Amino acid sequence: MAYTIVAALVLAVMFLSFERGKATSKEVALVAVMSAAAAMGRVVFAALPNVQATTFIAMVSGYVMGPESGFMVGAAAALVSNFFMGQGPWTPWQMLAWGLAGASAGLIKRIFPGIGRLGMTFYCLLWGYFFGWIMNLWYWSSFVRPLNINAFIAACISSIWFDSFHAAGNAILYYYFGEGFIKVLKRFYRRMKVTVRYE
Repeated sequence: MAYTIVAALVLAVMFLSFERGKATSKEVALVAVMSAAAAMGRVVFAALPNVQATTFIAMVSGYVMGPESGFMVGAAAALVSNFFMGQGPWTPWQMLAWGLAGASAGLIKRIFPGIGRLGMTFYCLLWGYFFGWIMNLWYWSSFVRPLNINAFIAACISSIWFDSFHAAGNAILYYYFGEGFIKVLKRFYRRMKVTVRYE
């Protein structure tokens, strides 16, 4: 329960930070569009175990628009897609995990601006496992007793095949579509940032 409260607090802080930030109405609209695309990217691939475009789209959004927008895209995508996939106590954790995926891509861009195609492909692959470990933390804290590191490791081992499908899907999507997706999104994002001044 305590872990879920912490997850909810992190979500609340990030949402408040974005709401009080400097995002224009056009940027908010673009975040909403990307969130919807990320949500549909999960629904469309529902037949494939743990393969979906949600992580990829959230991370590309964060890479182009920054950590705050990336977090919002990932978190909102989880909430929206669960209206189709099913809401439950796992929803806040999925929101947190996909939000962090998007935010971390924005931070990586700032820290390693020259990360390149292969670097981002590998980073997207890693997030297939990071996402699984965050969801395992929810499962472990909610259903496993006693809580100890061995039980958490066992949960991670049991989910490794699903996490590997997720990781492989992320890497394939970014390797083949990432740079093109980024170019298109950058073009739209620049237009959102343009302001007209009248003298």
